[in-house]
Amino acid sequence: MDRREFLKASAAAAGGVVLSNKNLSVRKGAPRPNIIHIMLDELAYYELGCMGNKYIETPNVDRMAAEGMLFTQALAGGPVCAPTRGVLMTGQHSGHCTVRKNDQTWPLRAEDVTVAEVLKDAGYATGGFGKWGCGDRGTTGVPELHGFDIFYGYYNQVHAHSFYPCYLLRNSELEYLPGNPGDKTVVGEHYSHYLIYDETVKFIRDNKDQPFYCYCAWTPPHGAFMIPDSDPAWQDFKDKPWPDEDAKRYAAMVKMCDRQVGEIFDLLKELGLDDNTIVFFSGDNGGNRYFNDFFEGNGPFRGKKGNLYEGGLKISMIVRWPRRIAAGTVNDLIWYFPDFMPTAAELAGASTPDNIDGISIIPTLLGEAAAGRKQEDREFLYWEHKNQVAVRMGNYKGIQPDTGADWELYDLSVDIGEANNIAKQKAGIVTKMMSFAAKSHTVQPIGDVLDPDKAFVDHEDGCV
Repeated sequence: MDRREFLKASAAAAGGVVLSNKNLSVRKGAPRPNIIHIMLDELAYYELGCMGNKYIETPNVDRMAAEGMLFTQALAGGPVCAPTRGVLMTGQHSGHCTVRKNDQTWPLRAEDVTVAEVLKDAGYATGGFGKWGCGDRGTTGVPELHGFDIFYGYYNQVHAHSFYPCYLLRNSELEYLPGNPGDKTVVGEHYSHYLIYDETVKFIRDNKDQPFYCYCAWTPPHGAFMIPDSDPAWQDFKDKPWPDEDAKRYAAMVKMCDRQVGEIFDLLKELGLDDNTIVFFSGDNGGNRYFNDFFEGNGPFRGKKGNLYEGGLKISMIVRWPRRIAAGTVNDLIWYFPDFMPTAAELAGASTPDNIDGISIIPTLLGEAAAGRKQEDREFLYWEHKNQVAVRMGNYKGIQPDTGADWELYDLSVDIGEANNIAKQKAGIVTKMMSFAAKSHTVQPIGDVLDPDKAFVDHEDGCV
């Protein structure tokens, strides 16, 4: 059974109706939807049940896919934590945005506009929970300076490697967690993801009477493979006859988040918000192949997190909005993180900055009749990371894997593993991609440090 058949069967079993987009319509004058984006850190493309994984159980995300739209060609903004978040937040690809590497000494600038600012200006309450990665405390890149009413969790991605940190941040204020050692290998008294999840739920409850944007940049399963032994998900995996305990912990962390996804949908129903809330679920970048021989999370893709082959960029992406998005659909639209801002802005009736690189995918989500126009197409997609450059034109993917290296070209429609380099046979396409890459790269700007005493400190300094 392929993914389309799986989702149709799941939708029928759940009592859903498999619709055609042409049958959907948006009521004029309907309230603007709440927008939730749940993003798991380093979740690989094939690590969900609805993507065919046989080992990691994700019944709630599978149900979300059965009730919504699953995208097979969604791509991250970058291959590592900070750049992909910078692209997601600003709607600019990695040749234009400020945050292009995992280095908090390169924060967002004061003038950089985020999706949270766009939505806040449109009257939305805005909350972020988990890992920020776009600027450390004491810099121009902190989330509360970029449209978030509240951000709770980690600002620096290195800090987020520990699930038992000394403290978490709330709008740049330290909230100490007594009994936590700060050592990412040692269990403490306060499991950070539980606290972050509780704040996520509180934000939704507190803002049930107004439109809200809830950015759930959750840290599992990245970092130390740690989950409390008392967690129901660990109880499900602890006795599996697997040779690696880390693999069992990793799978349990994914299932824990899946349980919480289900709880959020239950909460939306309880609050009467389900029909007016659009939920995005995705990974943040490609998987890291920790257990690829076992889970097969990156499947046939070449590469992994950190490079620009498909293994570093391909992400799971599911979008659900009852009665607006056709249930149980699988869509092959090629789109990536710069597209999130204009899509969210259109949902909110908001304007975007002129310098973004993304396009709205509302015609794909709701149907062209409901959107009133056809889905906009684009000439190319662009990425850069360290010394690597990649360009996507339709099914063609071009990569320059290092400065001065020859360009490689792959036809992803027949070579998803990027094994057959056809650059010599398609020299004209490579030349066009090189031209796109040259015009896409700009000199990386840098944000400012506002308080050196707060910026770039040792995150375990001052453990109590």
